[in-house]
Amino acid sequence: MANTHKYTTWESLPDTLTAQHISQFLGISRRRVYELFQAHIEHGGIPNFEIGTSKRVEKSDFKNWITQKKEEKYNR
Repeated sequence: MANTHKYTTWESLPDTLTAQHISQFLGISRRRVYELFQAHIEHGGIPNFEIGTSKRVEKSDFKNWITQKKEEKYNR
């Protein structure tokens, strides 16, 4: 059975996020999320950690990343 839950609000996101969660939340492809995982944080990458070969993101780190992106946009 496929997971049909949509992650569109902060409350709907679990405390530990996958690329799928972030993809649905931001409305971008999982491939783009993995590209952001690969990028260094100083260059706009999403902070993440690995469990084996799986990448995960703490919800608080993701929220801080979005806040930082917004600040960068407004402080140009």
